Amino acid sequence: MMEQPLFGRRLKELRLARGLSQAALAADEISTGYLSRLESGMRQPTERVVAYLAKRLDIDRSAFEARSGSTSLAQALTLVSSTDGDEAVETLMAALDNAEGSDPLLRWQALWLIARRWRRLGNKAEELACLEELDRIAEELGLPELRCRVWASLARCLRSSGDVHRAIETADKAVRLAKEVHLAVSDISVALMALVAAEAEEGRLPDARAHVDELVKLVEDLGGPLRAEALWSAATVRFRQGDQEAALALLERAIDGLDSRADLTLWVRLRLAAASLCLQSAPPLTGPARQRLAEAEPALGFVGTPLLNQELLTLKAHLAFEQQRYGDSRALLDELHRDELWLTYRDRIRLGVLDGRLLILEGRLDDGLAQLKELGEEARRASNVDLAAEIWRILAEALETARAAAPGTA
Repeated sequence: MMEQPLFGRRLKELRLARGLSQAALAADEISTGYLSRLESGMRQPTERVVAYLAKRLDIDRSAFEARSGSTSLAQALTLVSSTDGDEAVETLMAALDNAEGSDPLLRWQALWLIARRWRRLGNKAEELACLEELDRIAEELGLPELRCRVWASLARCLRSSGDVHRAIETADKAVRLAKEVHLAVSDISVALMALVAAEAEEGRLPDARAHVDELVKLVEDLGGPLRAEALWSAATVRFRQGDQEAALALLERAIDGLDSRADLTLWVRLRLAAASLCLQSAPPLTGPARQRLAEAEPALGFVGTPLLNQELLTLKAHLAFEQQRYGDSRALLDELHRDELWLTYRDRIRLGVLDGRLLILEGRLDDGLAQLKELGEEARRASNVDLAAEIWRILAEALETARAAAPGTA
């Protein structure tokens, strides 16, 4: 018998690990509503449905069943360290559920690996829950390295979820701790990156600029992924300060200095980031954006996750809009909304802005303007200053266009 809610949780994990939407997994056999209720644990699966889902996911039905308590946490960690498979992580999660009172160092290691998996998949709620538990265990252990790493990861997750103020406080704690106890350059750098990202998001650009300059100087001679991420951070700050040319130059340095064999996922993310900056430039640089998306897309066949695939579709939708292919932009937007969105808070807001602009072009002026006003207010309440300013600018342009089209009625 398949037990709920364990069956639903494992079903959702397996689906996301394969990059499938609910609609793609359901196909013509079952409804997406029924599949959603299965994943939430609200419906008990029938034998026929279990057989169908196992076939669609290309797994043995035993992958859905409750694990035996005989797999120790240490054994599960060994399995995960020797394979990249998702089933090993599921075994680890099951072992962790049965490991109350076990060695806190083992629990920390297991939760860290699980949090990284949730991050890769884009599930911020699950990642946040893991990180908060990791913070509790790190405090219990009293190891500054673990506390610093958890705080940096927690700050990044909070920023992506829209809780920018708490992200700044958490990242600042990580930086101060890393410096006070003289942690490794890598720990200081990761903490600084989390702080810079959160400060830039809240519009504290002078602080972000000072910290990112410190970061780049710290890693300039290291090379590899750490240097590439530092240059990416610097590019983001320069762009939000209005220096588009310097921002794109920094991102090009990051791209040129990273071999895909060193970190293929980061190699892809840098190209998506470059495309995003090109599309946000004034005027939008659609040619370079299209080129970077064309470079990134084939590699997603190897490192694609639901989050990265959604980021690609989002940028394609923005590109289509800037190229005045409004029907294509709407179709891509509809495709994105067929499943749960894993995008960052900022990207979700910008996607909503795109939807509002399309509504206006489609003749639904009042709906489009109302949506833009609501998103502008939301960004303002979240202290996301530059994003709010961008939305109000777009809203003003939309109102001006409406007045020109119908004098005296807009």
